[in-house]
Amino acid sequence: MRRHAGFSLIELLAAAAILGVLATVAMPVMETTMRRQKEQALRIALRDIRQAIDAYKLAADGGRIVIDSDDSGYPKSLSDLTAGIADQKTPGGPKLYFLRRIPRDPFADPAKTAIDSWAKRRFDSPADAPVEGEDVFDVYSRSPQTGLNGVPYAQW
Repeated sequence: MRRHAGFSLIELLAAAAILGVLATVAMPVMETTMRRQKEQALRIALRDIRQAIDAYKLAADGGRIVIDSDDSGYPKSLSDLTAGIADQKTPGGPKLYFLRRIPRDPFADPAKTAIDSWAKRRFDSPADAPVEGEDVFDVYSRSPQTGLNGVPYAQW
């Protein structure tokens, strides 16, 4: 009796077929997982920016930020949230910062800056037809894609 070492061609083909089936099943799962991670990052970024915009508005309404009589009280740009604004209630004191940095839209073009990755809505524009303008009332994603929940990212 002679023993043969190694695998036969049939065994190798069966192993390759099994690996191919496993890879075919794993790819959609990985894509969905990566998309969920991006959606989570989008939710967090939208929440953080919107909370900072609301905090800026509260500070303006509370007299801590100088605004003109015809201004809405919302920041003129997203960079106002990170730039530091002099606190009118404590002259010479620390500046007011509303965000450490502007988070970027995870679905935006990587070549764009974090500020330019967002679409902005001014205070007096309707929610169903947002328009950029002289202040930033809200932000939303520029992505034309639809989320896993069936809602377009631009409507989040």
